[in-house]
Amino acid sequence: MGIWGKIVGGAIGLGFGGPMGALLGVLAGHIAVDKRAADARAREAHERRLAGRGANGRGAEERQFAFAVAVVALAAKLAKADGRVSRDEVAAIKSVFRIPASETAAVAAIFDEARREAAGFEPYAEQIAAIFAGRRELLEELLGALLMIAHADGVYHPEERRLLERVAAIFGFGEGEFRRVEATFTRSVARDEGDPYEVLGLTADAGDAEVKAAHRRLVRENHPDRLAAQGLPEDFAEVANKKMAEVNAAWDRIKKARGLN
Repeated sequence: MGIWGKIVGGAIGLGFGGPMGALLGVLAGHIAVDKRAADARAREAHERRLAGRGANGRGAEERQFAFAVAVVALAAKLAKADGRVSRDEVAAIKSVFRIPASETAAVAAIFDEARREAAGFEPYAEQIAAIFAGRRELLEELLGALLMIAHADGVYHPEERRLLERVAAIFGFGEGEFRRVEATFTRSVARDEGDPYEVLGLTADAGDAEVKAAHRRLVRENHPDRLAAQGLPEDFAEVANKKMAEVNAAWDRIKKARGLN
């Protein structure tokens, strides 16, 4: 069973609390769940959490669940931002991430429940910011995933941008950091060459040493293996791979223009 099926099948026992816990609790009441199997999975998950919890009190599997639920819940809120709500956004999520056909119904169920509820996006963003406190790279990947979804229909609506800018602020990113992430994923989805310096978080007057250091830092911080170890679900590896490709493409353009080795 993939991560989406585990989330739905064991929703009662995930124990997130907050808006994500409430979302999964309501969802569990709407679907056919084998209670004994769900309880068994919950006990196993609890034992793994106790064995694998890190400094922030959550194990890798919990962080994977949190990341996946947050992306879909915030994508549902994002879908309402431009005033054109439809199930096409689920197709957009599928187009961006590797979701097996057998897991699509689980993703759609989470999306639909988050879309129906009255709560806004802020409680989800605040909860995920707390869960991933000190793991800014994962928060950046989550923001990048939402940017990819926002671009999936070929239109990046101003209201979508305002919502994502606010999510970034809740995550603790400044305006310049948001522009850097936005530039990276806009290039990736829209095939827009854009400004390579913006992708590295720099301006064109940065020195050669500064450019090299920025590239090395971004490669180190955003390597897919590092992110997976911190809790990035396998289904979302494509987000990290696209980001790395754009960071390296920006570096290659700058290197060529400056004649660097």
